[in-house]
Amino acid sequence: MRIGKRFYYTRIMSPETFKANYFTVEGVIGVGKTSFAGMLAERLEAELVNEEVFENPFLADFYKNRKRYALSCQLYFLLSRFQQQQQLMTRDLFAQRIVADYLFAKDSIFASVNLSDRELALYNRIAPILARDVPRPDLVIYLQASAPVLLQRIRKRNYSFERSIDSEYIRLLCKAYDYYFFNYIDTPLLVVKTDEIDFVNNPEHFDDLIEQISKPISGKKYYAPAGDLAGK
Repeated sequence: MRIGKRFYYTRIMSPETFKANYFTVEGVIGVGKTSFAGMLAERLEAELVNEEVFENPFLADFYKNRKRYALSCQLYFLLSRFQQQQQLMTRDLFAQRIVADYLFAKDSIFASVNLSDRELALYNRIAPILARDVPRPDLVIYLQASAPVLLQRIRKRNYSFERSIDSEYIRLLCKAYDYYFFNYIDTPLLVVKTDEIDFVNNPEHFDDLIEQISKPISGKKYYAPAGDLAGK
């Protein structure tokens, strides 16, 4: 079995190496945030908090008719995420390390893309009230990818309710996400370009990201790993 510099470094890296206690992983549909959050939680011996996506009864209808079901779908997600975040508030975040596969504040990204002006005005009266009582993560990891790569990954996983997602919608989300995180200042942020890596199936790629996350980050950091990390 190959044991190189990258594997050896991660082998000796214990969960105690990481200073943060509350991590969130973000990214556009199909980027792999849920997979990465699960892998990160396992590596850090942390509790995993997954967004309740499949439980949303309006999601399938939304992808069939986004205009009609946007508000219902968005409000369900908003309240579901708020309830999960309230549960986190009852825990001691310094006693239990947590990894979540979503950032509560990102809810506004989808709202801005999918809601009409009147619906967005209603949403903007509700969301800020809920956001006051939501804990902030110690580090946000934004997994970034181009629209063609995201569509390829979406088609590969083949969820039935996502089959109607088109390239234009993904491009809109990419633009909205990039704009949001370009202006994001609430917490330390690591932006990772994932087009050329496969952290799910390539342990070296995953280990490389773990190494980046273990380093102290203040403000915003951009990282664009190449597919071949052998020379690093």
